[in-house]
Amino acid sequence: MDKLTDRKQATGKGFSVRKLFPVLLILMAIAAFFIFGLDEYLTFRALSENRDRLIEFVTANYVAAALLYMGLYVVIVALSLPGGALMTVTGGFLFGWVAAGLMTVFAATIGATLLFLIAATSLGEPLRKKAGPKLKKLEEGFAENALSYLLFLRLVPLFPFWLVNIAPAFLGVKLRTYIVGTFFGIIPGTFVFAYLGGGLDSIIREQQSVYQACVDAGRTDCVLDFKITSLVTPEIILSFCALGVIALLPVVIKKLRKQKI
Repeated sequence: MDKLTDRKQATGKGFSVRKLFPVLLILMAIAAFFIFGLDEYLTFRALSENRDRLIEFVTANYVAAALLYMGLYVVIVALSLPGGALMTVTGGFLFGWVAAGLMTVFAATIGATLLFLIAATSLGEPLRKKAGPKLKKLEEGFAENALSYLLFLRLVPLFPFWLVNIAPAFLGVKLRTYIVGTFFGIIPGTFVFAYLGGGLDSIIREQQSVYQACVDAGRTDCVLDFKITSLVTPEIILSFCALGVIALLPVVIKKLRKQKI
């Protein structure tokens, strides 16, 4: 009788403490990340101050550095931590844009897939069971053209990366479709940021000179910082949007054919 009661408490409402455990671990890891100030290491200032050390380490330990880079990227994406764009640009600066692009695509896909699996198993299934007619209809419509929608969400830089990672988990997207859509959808943006990393060294030197000149002038408001997103031009954004529109063409064509029938 007690076992039956425990089972009902664990599954009767759709939520299980065991299933929610990975989510709790993620929340604890995110909290620890900010509490211990680890976010300070994912800044342009930290990159600028450790530029020479990073270059020396990569030169002397290329394989280990590459594995460490990919491992850190997986963690950042899986925990939805800030700094993904800076990491990609830094990768392009340290490893070259082609190598960094490839490593980042694989690492980001792994990290996003881990987050998707946790969200789908811990929260997605119970929420879908309790979903109302509107959400179920949305789920059916999304599932019908899941790959096209995923590619659109990945290509168009209007949606937060973490949100696109977990939203499909609540809409019943299949794992294979999610992996394919994520892998190919992030390729353009990833390689663009990795390519921009090739010019990061000159930006670091310029910002260091500006900062030092500010300090030498006796000012107290000197800041060594740079917004990576400022490297993205309107032309690049328009190109991503155009790719997103192309990704939706199969959906549009399918709906037009249905109307004709």
